[in-house]
Amino acid sequence: MKEKIDLSRVPQHIAVIMDGNGRWAKKRGAARVFGHRNAVKAVQEISEASAELGVKYLTLYAFSTENWNRPQEEVNALMQLLVNTIEKEVPTLQKNNIRLMTIGNMERLPSDCVKTLRKAIADTANNTGMTVVLALSYSGRWEILNAVKAMAADIEAKRLSSDDINDERFNYYLNTYNIPDPELIIRTSGEMRISNFLLWQLAYSELFFTDILWPDFRKEHLYEAVLSYQSRERRFGKISEQLVQP
Repeated sequence: MKEKIDLSRVPQHIAVIMDGNGRWAKKRGAARVFGHRNAVKAVQEISEASAELGVKYLTLYAFSTENWNRPQEEVNALMQLLVNTIEKEVPTLQKNNIRLMTIGNMERLPSDCVKTLRKAIADTANNTGMTVVLALSYSGRWEILNAVKAMAADIEAKRLSSDDINDERFNYYLNTYNIPDPELIIRTSGEMRISNFLLWQLAYSELFFTDILWPDFRKEHLYEAVLSYQSRERRFGKISEQLVQP
């Protein structure tokens, strides 16, 4: 399947809603945390496959603002898994020239998570290959509201005029202001919704839904999503005839 991919038309930014860890564990008669632990392999495979294809940005929806409402035991286990995984994977990121970034409300994360994340981000800051973006304590509505509040404060302080607000200026206030919009969004587990993810940025993203539960997601599933993306006509409001080169 990989050989069928046109490497000149690979999406530069792929975003993934990693869903199905709990159901994967339940099928095996195990606690939900077991599913989260086994999801690490999927992250490793998809990161490696994306880098091999030449993807520039890979955003992983790891923990939403709504996930704080889950049982405290699961939240604690997820936070500890995050710390352990990042500490373990930083040498691999360095070896493969991959940069790490985060988006979301870092202030809500436990102090040990923040410390680990900041160190990993600093250690990989000069890497020039693919950028992996972890969306942690993130939601699209939270991001948009924060942007509106920041713009309102700048208008009140006369650092910004309402007449200056446009798409480009609004982007500047988002967590993703220095990250291109995703061309392809993948959601696993068979659910067909966006779940408050990158609401502003996905205006023209291609969506790919698969029944595969995230812990079972592998390189061939990513290739399938990319091939689906390449089979589509992206018109951005134009008609097909306008896309044909004279």
